[in-house]
Amino acid sequence: MRLSLVPPLALTALVVGTPTSRVPEPPVLAANANTAPAGTLRDGVLTLDLEATRARWHREGGAVPGTLVDAFAEAGKSPLIPGPFIRVPAGTEIHVRVRNALSKRITFFLPTSPSTDDSIMLAPGATGEIRGRATRPGNYIYRATDTTKAAAQLRMDGALGGAIVVDSAGITPRRDRVFMILMVPDSTLVAITDTIDMFSATKGRLSFTINGRSWPNTERITATVGDTARWRVINGSADIHPMHLHGFYYRVDELTGLLVARQGQGQPGRMVVTERLSDFSAMSMTWVPPRPGNWLFHCHFALHLMPPAPDSGDPMPADHGNPALTGMVGLVLGIIVAPRPGTPVAVEAPPARRIRLVAIRDSQFPDSAPSMRFVIEENGRRTSARPTFSPTLYLTRNQPVSIMVVNHLTERTSVHWHGMELTSYYDGVAGFSGSATRLSPVIAPGDSFEARFTPPRAGTFMYHSHMDDVRQQTAGLLGAMIVRDGPPGPRPDDHEIFLKGARDVLVGGKNALELNGSANPDTIVIHAGREARFRFMSLALVNPNATVTLTARPDSSFANLSDTLLVRWRPVAKDGADLPAGQAPRLARQIISMGETYDFAYTPERRGGLRIEVRGGGPDGVLLARVPVKIE
Repeated sequence: MRLSLVPPLALTALVVGTPTSRVPEPPVLAANANTAPAGTLRDGVLTLDLEATRARWHREGGAVPGTLVDAFAEAGKSPLIPGPFIRVPAGTEIHVRVRNALSKRITFFLPTSPSTDDSIMLAPGATGEIRGRATRPGNYIYRATDTTKAAAQLRMDGALGGAIVVDSAGITPRRDRVFMILMVPDSTLVAITDTIDMFSATKGRLSFTINGRSWPNTERITATVGDTARWRVINGSADIHPMHLHGFYYRVDELTGLLVARQGQGQPGRMVVTERLSDFSAMSMTWVPPRPGNWLFHCHFALHLMPPAPDSGDPMPADHGNPALTGMVGLVLGIIVAPRPGTPVAVEAPPARRIRLVAIRDSQFPDSAPSMRFVIEENGRRTSARPTFSPTLYLTRNQPVSIMVVNHLTERTSVHWHGMELTSYYDGVAGFSGSATRLSPVIAPGDSFEARFTPPRAGTFMYHSHMDDVRQQTAGLLGAMIVRDGPPGPRPDDHEIFLKGARDVLVGGKNALELNGSANPDTIVIHAGREARFRFMSLALVNPNATVTLTARPDSSFANLSDTLLVRWRPVAKDGADLPAGQAPRLARQIISMGETYDFAYTPERRGGLRIEVRGGGPDGVLLARVPVKIE
């Protein structure tokens, strides 16, 4: 949206009264589904009166005591999280009046373009107004900050943020849904942030919500097989959220935000199962469910789904007796896809291969930082990787396979076949995947579960535990899953590079990131004159903006120095879906976030050496890991 702002003198802040000595009970904060536009739209002008106020928020839907949080209300109505929804056709003049009913100064921001805001400062008890014209269709965010360091770091005070959608003029808007992500700190975290960085704090809590609710209290989305679903997902937070859809691909129709252009995530129309939403970005997406069942759409940043620890002092979510409803919180939507009436039930083909995937634990590692992994058993052969990592599972396109997951651990687990298009029952979210009468079970210690599916496409995928994600995935219950058109198995000049959180990262370990289960990976060998394929996968724990490069410089520097020796590689696939043919080679640099896979092709001209480097996000870009590449 482009707002043609009125001259500065028209932005007014008027004192309308002084606080009284009696403090009324704060109103209750209500979740906003972003389906009912706020304000009055008449003769091409939207008029909206907002009030920034203190409200009591029952963040678990009333299951725990309410907390106080700052939020927006439309004048005369209940405060909402996210704030009142603004939706207008392009060309509309927007007139927003904001009253600051808080006892502190705030600054209100209204977008003037996808990457800039205009603002007005409001003293306690004051009212200000801002006018503009919405000229560019798209998804936007309005927000407010206060003078605390927490608000400066989060670029928002409490829940003072809301969604703006500008539709194309003269066209009836398509049926769609708007989902806004917010990240709200509690009072403990706000106070701590006055002295330390918020993301280094060991006390307090950030609540992650979609349309004001946290899983398992988020809205259940219903659909029917074959229906087209159009969503707008707006990240109103100062953090990264790689958004993953189970079971299906979705099309990214538009991606906008402060960092999108410089970080380069591809052209609109690409098919993905995970898309990284950088801070204050927004995505329009389309997807069509071809199969019925229960599915998830969620952030793949495992720390954003982690329930509070029992000893944290934070109220625990209700114990539903179901691992899907109790074992994760936060940025998760449940999707219920009904079969289309009259559609015959698909008949499952008998498996052509039978594989055992056995979960084991390495006894020499402590419980505070365990090593757990899968081993593969097939036809009397046993395939294993190093501790804290699982071997690659090679499958063949269109070949039915039976995978018997056997749990030799002392704790429950499950397996999600990440990116694979299969029936919901096998999707691996214990207690939710499947249907009302057939839900994926927990795989208890000593028990097993058979998953049967037929991979419909060749590509780069992953398999991983979908229970107690932080503990089990960093321990090693994850691996690459490569589907080929021909015989399964490794091939020369075809290499997998798997980014995972280090086993001991949460207990003071030296390395935040491992590649293929190691802080010092083995040398990769490719051959001059032959095309090599690099398959990158990420289930990192704390590196949502990990940047991989392929460079010819003779040695690595810890600091992020300018690298003029990057080679050029050709993009091949994203999330297992082939990119259109004829992709032009480009500099070998790619941000890869949790839940994403990227394939690149590179043909070296002569013998020598290269290096794959992985650096952290942000301006420092410090070196996290590297892999030597030898060209023979």
